Amino acid sequence: MIRKLLVSLVSGLMLTATAGMSVMAAEEKSDPNKEQFFPVLSYWSGPFAPGGSGIAGGWMDYMALLNIRDGGVNGVKLTWEKCDFGYVTERAVECYERLKNKGKHGAAVFWPMSTGTTYALMERAHKDKKVLLHMGYGRTDATDGRVFPYAFPAMTNYWNQSSAKLRYIAQLEGGEGNLKGMKIVNLHLKHPYGIETIPVWDKLAERFGFEVTHLPVPWPGIDQKSLWLQIRKMKPDYVINRNWGVSCTVPLREAARIGFPRDHIIGVWWCGSEEDVIPAGKSAKGYITATFHATGPDFPVIQEIFEHVYGNMKGNISAARVGSVYYNRGVAGAIVTMEALRNAQAKFGNVALSGEQYRWGMENFNLTAERIEELGATGILPPFSMKCDDHEGSGQVRFQQWDGTKWSMISDWIEPYHELTRKMILESAAKYAKEKGITPRSGDSMGSDCG
Repeated sequence: MIRKLLVSLVSGLMLTATAGMSVMAAEEKSDPNKEQFFPVLSYWSGPFAPGGSGIAGGWMDYMALLNIRDGGVNGVKLTWEKCDFGYVTERAVECYERLKNKGKHGAAVFWPMSTGTTYALMERAHKDKKVLLHMGYGRTDATDGRVFPYAFPAMTNYWNQSSAKLRYIAQLEGGEGNLKGMKIVNLHLKHPYGIETIPVWDKLAERFGFEVTHLPVPWPGIDQKSLWLQIRKMKPDYVINRNWGVSCTVPLREAARIGFPRDHIIGVWWCGSEEDVIPAGKSAKGYITATFHATGPDFPVIQEIFEHVYGNMKGNISAARVGSVYYNRGVAGAIVTMEALRNAQAKFGNVALSGEQYRWGMENFNLTAERIEELGATGILPPFSMKCDDHEGSGQVRFQQWDGTKWSMISDWIEPYHELTRKMILESAAKYAKEKGITPRSGDSMGSDCG
């Protein structure tokens, strides 16, 4: 009798446990309609790992914040998968192909994370209807969304950055009239990323009457002694540091060796991180770079990441790097990515969206100062909007200076020479359209109007 009771009790407990497990399994089973998948292509290995890991860390941490604090975006959970391509374009293309079909409608948006990858994926992404968000890098003429419907150099592009650099130099020199007769060296990596700004510097030199010399730095740019001997002979007024990774640091040491003032070296934003200047030691003090976002941990959104993400042991990078240049770049980009998602949801519903639907969210994007304040990101990025024929939306640039221990902002937002760059962008995009047999858009089924 006792044995029968024990068997009955155990059986009952097992049935109860099994039923409980079934309920739990049902509760834990994800709903693909309520998940938005984001591929995270970056480089945690190779010579440029500090940049890739920092940006991806900020991006993933912001998504983690939204999941933990808000339950996702309007009830849609954010999911993602990393793919390390080591800054090798062929591997990046493999990552794209492996991840593009994940999720309910496949990945809606990719961050190419390199200019070479942006060029390599441009036609694939267009065919697959996947958005390429190359914020502050990539192909500049993709600003013309009539020709490049799925490519977005959002916030600012390389040509506008370069023209803003010249406007800043003019401010330092007492006005545009003083640019005439000046000598500027464009020290650039011999790489698609490095040569991207040559056309705009030539146009600027023609317009303002200064002399520009383009000095290519052989990849990977570790040995630049002979180039700096040429610079010493040329005696330029300013040097543009358009390197990447360790090759960003080399010019600072070489400039110190020949006595060239570091506050007359203006770096690209990919040469403006802590990892670029700390290895140069005292040689970096006074160095100036462009930037399109703020640095440091003293922003409400960064503090919330500390509280909700790192407080729950869910961080995606060393906590010591939170608030660094590359990290905040990732957060700024993630804010743009998620606000475009919210925008698209307002039209298509709070469900998993396709790349075509997500593109609508980008082309009808309007990030106001009020919304930035609500996000706790005032100062991290500027207000801007995008539309069908303008996939950049701002072009504004700020400048920061290394004081030996930290970066400090030394300018307000500076407007580029839009009238010059816009003409170049339209001409370049039209040439591409002709070569590829593309008819520029004037409207489409998603409601984007380029008329």
